[in-house]
Amino acid sequence: MSQKPVANAVLICDRVITEEGSKKKSLIGIFEKIGATKFPCTHYFMAVYVKLTDALGEYVFRLDLVDLDKDKVINKAEIDREIVIEDPLGTHELVFNLNGLKFDSPGKYEFRVLANSQIFGQKAFFVEEIKKPDIGEK
Repeated sequence: MSQKPVANAVLICDRVITEEGSKKKSLIGIFEKIGATKFPCTHYFMAVYVKLTDALGEYVFRLDLVDLDKDKVINKAEIDREIVIEDPLGTHELVFNLNGLKFDSPGKYEFRVLANSQIFGQKAFFVEEIKKPDIGEK
């Protein structure tokens, strides 16, 4: 039986780059707001970085995108293989690369990170409407 991990960090960014030799991760463009001039809107690419510890056992990791205003899961992503963690004192990193996320309306959203269907990390963010400036005649 696996124990529930602890999330040290859940960050949303434009991209995560993994250095080939050292396997160090660089997070590019960390953000907590998305702006759009019309809805529905599509955010074409983002990544969610998760750093976790206190894990021991076999895990299937999943990321749910939740519309908090409607209390509804609107998208899911899953690591495509089971991960075995043998050192609960070690830290481990997950990267979810997400393409074409659709948001029907402005509001508060949240990514929920799950291990074997149990939530162990969350990150809220906002999708905001950007008003186009009025270009009127003078």
